[in-house]
Amino acid sequence: MRQFTYKDAGVDIEAAERAVALMSEAVRATHNENVLTGLADFAGMFALGEGWRDPVLVSGTDPVGTKLKIAFALDRHDTVGQDCVAMCVDDIVCQGARPLFFLDHLGVGKLQPHVAAEIVRGVAEACQIAGCALIGGETAELPGFYQEGEYDLVGFATGVVERDEIIDGSAVAAGDVLIGMASSGLHSNGYSLARKVLLEVAELPLEKHIPELGRTLGEELLEPTRIYAPGLVSLQEAGLRPHALVHVTGGGIAGNLARVIPENLTAKVDTSPLSPQPIFGLIAELGNVPTDDMWRTFNMGVGMIAVVGADEADATVSHLSERGHTAQVIGEVRAAWPDAQRVEMG
Repeated sequence: MRQFTYKDAGVDIEAAERAVALMSEAVRATHNENVLTGLADFAGMFALGEGWRDPVLVSGTDPVGTKLKIAFALDRHDTVGQDCVAMCVDDIVCQGARPLFFLDHLGVGKLQPHVAAEIVRGVAEACQIAGCALIGGETAELPGFYQEGEYDLVGFATGVVERDEIIDGSAVAAGDVLIGMASSGLHSNGYSLARKVLLEVAELPLEKHIPELGRTLGEELLEPTRIYAPGLVSLQEAGLRPHALVHVTGGGIAGNLARVIPENLTAKVDTSPLSPQPIFGLIAELGNVPTDDMWRTFNMGVGMIAVVGADEADATVSHLSERGHTAQVIGEVRAAWPDAQRVEMG
């Protein structure tokens, strides 16, 4: 009778070991003196260290989503790691947290060591940008679970904030100013609609150069999500305290901004100064997508919003601009009647 091995069933342990060897240098490059773990340990350990008065840990998780379909089609896997990190660290920074460490989960049908290493190197490079350590993760080979050549990538971020410095929107008041920070494009939201319109309805090849984009469609769709966390952490270190921070993801500007606006207040967003990147117009035109759907689905050029006191608006814009972010005033918070809309766009 034939003998069957784990490899015969679709799981290659030697391939997993090769993948770890290929990614190890990039992972170690994210470690600092607070990391108390090695790649051979069963769990990641991170010491908070001295200097904290009343620390609160803040955690968040997010997948890359169907943007991965573009990476599969182009067989390019060096950018999705930044998407994974950005979606997580830019969530936890909204509570005022400084990112500390990150973990990832990579699920594959058949492990290709060079692809896994490319993905994790992207995660590690993004962790360095975000200022956090990649202290662990899991690469799970699950034959028969994923389509051939496909995988799923999920991230988990943890940060820390002093209890009395938590940003929760409670300080938002009438007269506050909305400062929008430019996105790098679609980021990692709305790709189900984007793929439907661009690849199925318009049947555009990913390799096609699109004049209005200035590059191929595939390059545009794989543009990594911008990481805002370092700039927002430095903003707080400079003594500029946002009353709320809003990561603009699924639901768009209005859907996410409404989460931090207290009752009896309305955030009035002025859309006239916004300049959504050409990719948004291309999707709207080729798919005949209603304007409301565009604004509810995509970030429309604004990836993060800081709600600040009017007296700190100029300094906030200046500080963020000096750190490479395009930031501008896009509205204000006003008093409103009970049951009024939390966000008005126009």
